[in-house]
Amino acid sequence: MNIEQTEFLLWMKRIMERFDILNENIRQQQKLKGQVDGEELLDNQDVLQMLKISSRSLQRYRSSGRLPYYTISGKVYYKQSDVQEFIRDSFSAPMREKKYN
Repeated sequence: MNIEQTEFLLWMKRIMERFDILNENIRQQQKLKGQVDGEELLDNQDVLQMLKISSRSLQRYRSSGRLPYYTISGKVYYKQSDVQEFIRDSFSAPMREKKYN
């Protein structure tokens, strides 16, 4: 059974197009997997890297209620909007320069 090169290339092109479609479907599913109500969920590692803090500091923020969290199947998650609000609330007012006479 001999297949012409052009026919072979057409088949390969169709296969690659289907791979691209499958790849896009997988990406969409992965995006939805880490979301609740259309909002991205972050795990401890994500938040630690984002805030550049220690795991103990993150535990203190959870325990004090400053950073809301959710437990799903024994794993801790944070809504991205909650983390962003925590960051905004953590900013202090800018210090004014003292004028020396």
